[in-house]
Amino acid sequence: MSKQIRKQHSSQFKFKVALAVLKGNKPAAAICQEFGVISSQIYLWKKLLEENGAEIFSYNKKSENHDSEIDKLHSIIGKLTVERDFLSRALGK
Repeated sequence: MSKQIRKQHSSQFKFKVALAVLKGNKPAAAICQEFGVISSQIYLWKKLLEENGAEIFSYNKKSENHDSEIDKLHSIIGKLTVERDFLSRALGK
């Protein structure tokens, strides 16, 4: 029994295929042949593009979320550093 190796496609490739399906200029079978992917995969990528495409234009909200997460992580790092220093002094190192 031979083991099939799964192809790893880049996000750019997936976007290109999904966009081709959305345009509707060619039938799905032609797109499958052109890009070498099965039809269920191209429809999955199309669905993901339709559902998550709006996130491309909401970049401001993402950067705000990252800033709050970074601040939270910095406070955790500071707390852990203080605890480490305290424990190292308490153990006499």
